[in-house]
Amino acid sequence: MNAAALDLQEAVVTALRGHEALVSALGGQKIHDLTPAALPFPYITFGRTEVYDWSADQSEGSEILFSLHVWSKHRGRREALQLIDLVAEALDEGRVVPTRHHLVTCTPDATEVRYDEDLDAFEGAVHVRALMEPA
Repeated sequence: MNAAALDLQEAVVTALRGHEALVSALGGQKIHDLTPAALPFPYITFGRTEVYDWSADQSEGSEILFSLHVWSKHRGRREALQLIDLVAEALDEGRVVPTRHHLVTCTPDATEVRYDEDLDAFEGAVHVRALMEPA
């Protein structure tokens, strides 16, 4: 099951880095699993990932719930909300193509934006549900 999550993460990173409007809005391909020190804002990080068995009687499968976090120092929520829209766009229209599994669906389910006082930055989150089967 976890192999599907790794394959999906690699495909998501490729889709995000291949979305020109998103890369332009970030000022580069600033999409990370772990944030490098002193990375300039804005950027995207992976958040929580949960993997559940989605197998049926005659087929294997995984349900993967994950979040992508957008980080912005822009005053107000505007940039964070715009980045969230670009992330959702990058995940749409068959742009996420895993190499070792079949992606049944990859759907942003919910979004949120909050102000992080410690970082003096806005954090937006895109919560995504994906269903995967072996290739």
